[in-house]
Amino acid sequence: MGGSSCGPGAHLVHLRPPHFAFSDHHPWDLGPHPGPALLVSLASEVQDLHLAQRKEMASGFSKGPSLGLLPDVPSLMETLSYSYCYVGIMTGPFFRYRTYLDWLEQPFPGAVPSLRPLLRRAWPAPLFGLLFLLSSHLFPLEAVREDAFYARPLPARLFYMVPVFFAFRMRFYVAWIAAECGCIAAGFGAYPVAAKARAGGGPTLQCPPPSSPEEAASLEYDYETIRNIDCYGTDFCVRVRAGMRYWNMTVQWWLAQYIYKSAPSRSYVFRSAWTMLLSAYWHGLHPGYYLSFLTIPLCLAAEDRLESALRGQLSPGAQKAWDWVHWFLKMRAYDYMCMGFVLLSLGDTLRYWASIYFCIHILAMAALGLGLALGGGSPSRRKTAPQATSLAPEKLREE
Repeated sequence: MGGSSCGPGAHLVHLRPPHFAFSDHHPWDLGPHPGPALLVSLASEVQDLHLAQRKEMASGFSKGPSLGLLPDVPSLMETLSYSYCYVGIMTGPFFRYRTYLDWLEQPFPGAVPSLRPLLRRAWPAPLFGLLFLLSSHLFPLEAVREDAFYARPLPARLFYMVPVFFAFRMRFYVAWIAAECGCIAAGFGAYPVAAKARAGGGPTLQCPPPSSPEEAASLEYDYETIRNIDCYGTDFCVRVRAGMRYWNMTVQWWLAQYIYKSAPSRSYVFRSAWTMLLSAYWHGLHPGYYLSFLTIPLCLAAEDRLESALRGQLSPGAQKAWDWVHWFLKMRAYDYMCMGFVLLSLGDTLRYWASIYFCIHILAMAALGLGLALGGGSPSRRKTAPQATSLAPEKLREE
C-alpha cells in the first residue's frame, strides 16, 4: 500500500475557473467542483517524481520507494479517470492521485472494513438534516433581503446571523458526511492506523503493504485521508484558525500545500489573505465570497496578537474564562462572515453588516490595535503558551 507526501506548490496558472455543481441559490449548493484541485495536485505529484528521478540520476544509485511518490507519470486516460472518479465527482472530498492509485492497487480489498466505519460515520447525519430543515424554516435567509427585516430591533438583527450560520453548518455537515460515507462504502482512502494518515495528504509514515489476506485482516484501518469535516472541532474549537482546519479539511490541506506555501510573501497575514483570495475565486465571482474570505485574515491577526500579549499572563482559571470568551467571539465572527457567503451580493452583504454596525470588523480592529499596543508578537515569530483547542470534554469527540 502506497503512502503520501507533501510536494512543492504548483504554479497557480494551472488553476482553472471554478465549475459549480449546483446553481448559486440552490439550498444544497456545495460550492465548486474539486476537479481543478485534483489537477493542481497531480501536477505537483508528477513534479515530485521528476525531481526524485533527477536526484537518482545525479547520485548514480536508486533508492527504495519514497513515501507517496508516484511509480510513473499517469497517461491521459489515467488522468481523466482520476479527474472524473465517481467517488468525489459531486461533493468531494479532495484526494491526491496517490490516494486514488492506492485504492486501485489495494492488494486485499476484501480485508478492508467498510460497513462499521460507514455506520459510525453516518449516524449523526439524519439529526443534522432535521436541524437544517427546522432552522432554515424558522429563520429563512430570504428574510434578510426584505426591507421589513431592517425595521427589527438591533438585538434581533444581531441574533439572526446565528441561526443562519447554524443552518449553513448543518447543511454542509450532512453533505460532507454523505460524501465521506460514499468513500468509505467503496473502501476509498483506507490506510492502516499505523500510517498516521491526515486529511487530504494521506499517510505520513511508511506502511508496507500486507503480504497475505490474514495479515491485511489483522490490521486496523481508518479513513482519515478522506475526512472532510470534524463537526465537533468546528463547533467547539476556541480559535478562528482552528475552525478553518476542521472545516472542509481535505481542501484546507490543498490550500495550505499549494496556495499558502507558494504565496509571494513570507508574512503570515499576507499569506493568509492570499490564500483566502484564491479560495474566494475558487468559489466564484460573487462579492460576498470576497468580503467574507478577506475578513478572515483580519480576525486571525487580531486573535494572534491579542492572545500573545495577554493570555499567557493570566492564571489558569482566568485562561479558562478567556477561552470561553474567545470561543464565543470566534463563533460570532463566523456567523458574521457567513452572511456574506450566503447573501452573495455586495449590496445585500453590506446592508446587513451596516445594520449591525460592522461590529466584527470594528471588534477585530480594536483587538488588533490593543494587541499591538501591548506588544503582541507575530504568529510566525513567537512561541506561545499552550493554547486550548476545545471547550468540551475529549470523550465527546466524534469517532
